[in-house]
Amino acid sequence: MNNGRQCSLAFRLYSDDFADVLVGAMNNSPKAGSVDRVNWITGTLNFTPGNVANYDVNNDIAKSPMWRHMGKNAKIVKCPADNAMVLDNLNKLAPRVRSISMSQTFGNGEWLDGQGTSLGGPYRIYTKGADIVNPSKTIIFLDEHPDSINDAAFAIQCKGAQPTDGPFQEQIIDFPASFHQGACGFSFADGHSEVHKWRGSKIQPPAQYTGTMPLNVPAGDSGVDVRWMAERATVKK
Repeated sequence: MNNGRQCSLAFRLYSDDFADVLVGAMNNSPKAGSVDRVNWITGTLNFTPGNVANYDVNNDIAKSPMWRHMGKNAKIVKCPADNAMVLDNLNKLAPRVRSISMSQTFGNGEWLDGQGTSLGGPYRIYTKGADIVNPSKTIIFLDEHPDSINDAAFAIQCKGAQPTDGPFQEQIIDFPASFHQGACGFSFADGHSEVHKWRGSKIQPPAQYTGTMPLNVPAGDSGVDVRWMAERATVKK
């Protein structure tokens, strides 16, 4: 919870310095008016031996636009319960450097409508802090499952997970973590953090530390969990 809270504070401090413009969840995030936005963190994580982004905090994390607002502390983007290990360029085991991702609501939002439509389709994406409709129910950061995490963004599908949608339409695009006895840490746009306990089994597969877990799958008995995230991802335009 503390890590997520610190990330959200750094997120807000950055926007305070740049006229309310928010860092993006990914490269080429939509502009804030005419102003370009920068990715909150670069680097694609996997289990490929020698991938510098996996193990060297100086490769991407220390270059984050939020770095000074993070107190130059790389530990806040890594959950202590994430045991992912990788091989470095000397073929030695090293801990992977990041477990936290940012909601795609602050990027292109292409999976909010479940079809990969850029700019969120019928759902809002946010480029400035003042645009956020319901800060206390808008996820910024969360811990991502170690076999799901790749780029800096986390996809939540809202389509099929609305109160008016019938059952069994929900999809899990990216998998949240379940490090804490089947729970995941989230931080929100109003600055608060919480650990949420998952109810279904589909959303909390055991970690294999291979990166081969299928993504974008039916939620099954975890539909209620997807709906919880969808309610806290964004709102309709």
